[in-house]
Amino acid sequence: MFAGDEITGVDLDSWDVSLPAPVWLPEVDLVLHAAAWTNVDAAEDDPQGAAIANIGGTQNVAAIGTPLVYYSTDYVFDGTKRTPYVESDGPSPQGAYGRTKLGGEAAALASGHAWVLRTSWLFGWTSTNFVRTMLRLAAERDEVAVVDDQRGCPTYVGHLAAATREVVDAGLPYGVYHLAAQGECSWADFAETIFEEAGVECRVRRITTEELGRPAPRPAYSVLRSEQPGTPVLPHWRDGLRACLERLEA
Repeated sequence: MFAGDEITGVDLDSWDVSLPAPVWLPEVDLVLHAAAWTNVDAAEDDPQGAAIANIGGTQNVAAIGTPLVYYSTDYVFDGTKRTPYVESDGPSPQGAYGRTKLGGEAAALASGHAWVLRTSWLFGWTSTNFVRTMLRLAAERDEVAVVDDQRGCPTYVGHLAAATREVVDAGLPYGVYHLAAQGECSWADFAETIFEEAGVECRVRRITTEELGRPAPRPAYSVLRSEQPGTPVLPHWRDGLRACLERLEA
């Protein structure tokens, strides 16, 4: 959604954001800050490393002094609510990942020139994500075990990118916004829909988070909705899944 603009791509090899911005970085009009420690379980083993990346890294990016989009997460909430989380709900992260992302939010907002966009359960046609993992596993086996006691909003990266552009172009006030797909489901529901839409024969065995046995706590319910005026409304997660599968097939 920014393809028509002049873009400077920055990866870890060219700038480790735990360090100050490199001198070669050109002047820009907007920074999309997606660099982060995203391994939720590994953050429990190395919370300091996660903090350096997610908090210190955001401070370094914000220090550029350019309007900033900071992508955050549903993991800033504890998941005990049973109605959608809105921006005025108080964060209460359960694990190191959520705490450091919340710290990153504070670092971004302290700059006075940041939009903090909380989103959830991201998937797309590139990199490692739930959709690509399920399709890979379905090609290898007849059944997959998937958690059924966590509910959220699977959000397609293409729709998030379009909504980000809308936030910036509309000149919405700096602050916190929830941008997640319409609808909600469990991971097991999502897996079954992936197989159905992709025409793949694979059974889903529904399990609990406790059975999965991961080190980091996960919010049981993390549906995000916005109460902020002017916030873009994303399409339903099923529409995002279909768009993603079309890109994968192409």
